[in-house]
Amino acid sequence: MTEVSESKQERFYITTPIYYVNARPHLGHAYSTIVCDVIARSKRAQGIETWFLTGTDEHGQKIERSAAQAGRSPAEFAAAISGEFRALWSRLNLTCDDFIRTTELRHQRGVQKLFSDMRDRGFIYRGSYTGQYCVSDELYVDAPPGSPCPDCGRPTEAVREENYFFKLSAFERRLLEYYDEHPEFIQPEARRNEVIAFVRSGLKDLSVSRTSFRWGIPVPGDEKHVIYVWMDALANYITALGYGSDDPVDQQRFQRFWPADVHLIGKEISRFHCVYWPAFLMAAGLPLPRSVVANGWLLFDKSKMSKSVGNIVRAETVADVLGSDALRYFLLREITFGQDGNFTFESLVQRYNGDLANGYGNLVSRVVAMMHRIFDGKMPEATGHGDAEDALQSKAISVITAFQAQFEAREFSRALETLWGLVAVIDGYLTAAAPWKKPPERSEDDHRRVQARVLSFAAEAIRVVTALAWPVMPEATAKVWRQLGLGDLEQAARTGKLKTIEWGGLQPGTVFAAPAPLFPRAEKDAIERMLNLENQNNQSAVAAASQAGSTPDPAVSEAKTTTMSDPAPASAIASVPAPVQQATEEMDAKITIADFARVDLRVAQVLTAERVPKSDKLLRLEVDLGYEKRQILAGIAQHYEPEKLIGRKVVIVANLAPRKMRGLESNGMVVAASVGDEGAPVLAGFLEDVPVGARLK
Repeated sequence: MTEVSESKQERFYITTPIYYVNARPHLGHAYSTIVCDVIARSKRAQGIETWFLTGTDEHGQKIERSAAQAGRSPAEFAAAISGEFRALWSRLNLTCDDFIRTTELRHQRGVQKLFSDMRDRGFIYRGSYTGQYCVSDELYVDAPPGSPCPDCGRPTEAVREENYFFKLSAFERRLLEYYDEHPEFIQPEARRNEVIAFVRSGLKDLSVSRTSFRWGIPVPGDEKHVIYVWMDALANYITALGYGSDDPVDQQRFQRFWPADVHLIGKEISRFHCVYWPAFLMAAGLPLPRSVVANGWLLFDKSKMSKSVGNIVRAETVADVLGSDALRYFLLREITFGQDGNFTFESLVQRYNGDLANGYGNLVSRVVAMMHRIFDGKMPEATGHGDAEDALQSKAISVITAFQAQFEAREFSRALETLWGLVAVIDGYLTAAAPWKKPPERSEDDHRRVQARVLSFAAEAIRVVTALAWPVMPEATAKVWRQLGLGDLEQAARTGKLKTIEWGGLQPGTVFAAPAPLFPRAEKDAIERMLNLENQNNQSAVAAASQAGSTPDPAVSEAKTTTMSDPAPASAIASVPAPVQQATEEMDAKITIADFARVDLRVAQVLTAERVPKSDKLLRLEVDLGYEKRQILAGIAQHYEPEKLIGRKVVIVANLAPRKMRGLESNGMVVAASVGDEGAPVLAGFLEDVPVGARLK
């Protein structure tokens, strides 16, 4: 079971991170999965047997607590969110070969085998852990009590419990040697340097079981322990292939595809995948994956999309308004893979109209329509050609070579820029030749020959663009392929017809299908429609949670009033929880120290301040909390000039549920005193120099 063939040249195995079910999928999840789908499609088109895995991570203390808060069992809670991921991947036309859930029996069986194998080989022992634990990241933290998590900044919890430990310290030298011998293992270079520095700083043995909660996979032979959620989650890459199964079919799949060629991950989980995971595999005697590739964060208006911050955008919103292909193209064209990328609705619509509606879509429409109008929808015989045709053909051939090299190097943005350079050249060639216009000095026969030559060369160049763009835009390119009279593009990819893309594939006599719109131009209301969809989806989520008697996910919750009017109190920044409202109305009510401790007051520094359009009272603030940046809407525009707030330190309520106003998400509340008969706000501040992120006690 542990012996794997060294030769996997004609097979390719790629995985996404499995997504934690503490929140519904958003655009950041979609980006990683779309990238994997694009790579998988490209490999299959090359004739390489490919396995593409994704799934959901469903165990752990955080899920157990979230389910209890929602009034549901952990199994029900996890199944509902996992179902949303699976439905979205289908909606985005993703070609996953398998979707693994860590609550499945096949996964539990494989994880327990992995644990037993490591224990039998002497790398797991019993002990006890006393220290700090971040429930949000399911991460052990080597820090004093009360310390914030170094990854997410949230308060850690003191934990003391009996555990099983993994001898991670025994693999420090072996890991460093492996990194040195396999420089391609961790990509990009920045992540590689971070991981090497972490390992060189010294590795301590890792607790790999918990006894303080039950939602997890039991340790074999000692079921009061559950296996550490990160060991559980990481094992999905082998359990999905059949590791731990007695079924010969499962065993054969594991032999064929392991080790993975690419684990695509978010950069924030590099340590788990590049330190813990290879150490686990070494301990079990299993081969290591060939590469772990970390992509950057997807930012929304330059802030990381995050459930805790509340600035998530769902992929369905873009797909409903502009189509899934538009989203796929935008993410790969706009973002330099491996680096952080910024998403805004404005840049999305601009790219859509410029590259897709006015560019590729308009070009295809013009050529196919002229083919029908002039040649009854049949590819004409092109006789003779001049410098313009030679230049177009030469450009197309060079683009094929450059695009494929850039794509293979995962330089997706550059590859699409190169390909759309060919779109521009085709458009320029067509405009210069103007086959729709006959010069007075040209005979009818000569004009007919010019039209045949120009349209056939333009159509062939479009075929090249379409074949290359298929992995990125499978739906739109399939429509174009049919319009060019070439049949089913998916079938062409499966049968190897896209393995070699060369000039000259569109033959005379080919019957074109009727022209059909590809990318209707996005009108001015497209952004407003997407914002409204986000708002409606959030309202539905809150209503569904309310009907179920559960607590809605704070990432998608809003204030009860979802109109676009200004908030009533000038100092109100976000929705006020009911307990706080009640306390305000009953000024004589007493609270305990525990009640006060639930309010997370933090020092923040204002980075950006600007007025919210069409609002007299609201300012949009971007503040720095030290561990993250947030957007907050403050109803203080009538009392503070925006430019005078920049650089000022303020106090905010950091753990307040987000609220959407004027189409913008507010994630916190600025603390202000209410002064005078009209309740004018006066911002809380400090005489001393207080560090950003400090907590008020």
